[in-house]
Amino acid sequence: MCESQLGRQSSPSNAVKNTGFPRVQERTMNVSNNCSTTNLELHHHVRLIELALYSFIFFFGALFNVLAFWVFSCKMKKWTETRVYVMNLVFADFSVICTLPSMVYLLWNESARGQLCQFTEMMYFINMLVSIYIISFISMDRYIAIKHPLRARTFRSPTKAALICGLLWLLVISSATIQLWQRHSALCFQTHSPTPAALSLLTIFFVFILPLAILTFCSTEVIRNLKKHLNTNSAEEKSIQKAVHIIYANLIVFLICFLPACLGLLATFIMERVGVTCFLLCVMNNFSSVVRCIATSNCCLDSVCYYFVTKEFHEAFLWPKASTQKPETTHPLQIETC
Repeated sequence: MCESQLGRQSSPSNAVKNTGFPRVQERTMNVSNNCSTTNLELHHHVRLIELALYSFIFFFGALFNVLAFWVFSCKMKKWTETRVYVMNLVFADFSVICTLPSMVYLLWNESARGQLCQFTEMMYFINMLVSIYIISFISMDRYIAIKHPLRARTFRSPTKAALICGLLWLLVISSATIQLWQRHSALCFQTHSPTPAALSLLTIFFVFILPLAILTFCSTEVIRNLKKHLNTNSAEEKSIQKAVHIIYANLIVFLICFLPACLGLLATFIMERVGVTCFLLCVMNNFSSVVRCIATSNCCLDSVCYYFVTKEFHEAFLWPKASTQKPETTHPLQIETC
């Protein structure tokens, strides 16, 4: 479809025509004058891929998150900081999953725009952003508990975890609401006014780069600290190795899900500023739609690791912790989530 649209030029009236979902932003400079939304609509095969992936994610994501919510709300008696984080993560992931039927409906019904589309867009991005940052908070909580166990009681508590999650929800919802009010178009999943470069870079930084940096740093430091204990207590070596493998798996899953989306945003930002052909913009638009599906799959994959981490981390962090200032004592760290 991209190739067949290379020679098609748009009139001013076509430049704001709403013909497909999801869309890229209206291009700045010469691009906005040469490419209409019709030129940038998704390939039919990409729509089929989106339909298949969203259906798969919806089925398994709903199943796994409902099971996870049941376990963490009914089977666990004590409220810990990690339980607070996971409950918020499950709620955010499940909320994203609930938007997928509307996204599929809007994908195949181009005329269905308006309040439903705006509500779906806002719910999707709010809960995706909350999910990303809660994963980062969990990694920070794990890092503090393992790297600084003597200070853990000061920085970690269920009340503080609930306060952090509450502030996160308030900040993200407020930002999304303000952005929606400032939008003068009834269209969703696209903007029809040039976005300032500084705002685009800040969005890329806070949505992807910062959480990714936090997760990478905390995960590598925790793994490094765990490996120090591999030879100190042979009885716990197997459990520690399992915990290390789980952290590696969580980090790899996060990179696979969100790194392509981050690279896609950076590539789109560069293309918008330098000006490229409609063909390249069409290819990038189709690529962005596919990587959005991949990023959404994280809401399904999060719940897969709940069981393994709950079981293995409880075993892995029950070793005697040596200290030069105090006698050797047992310091049970119950890290229950990924």
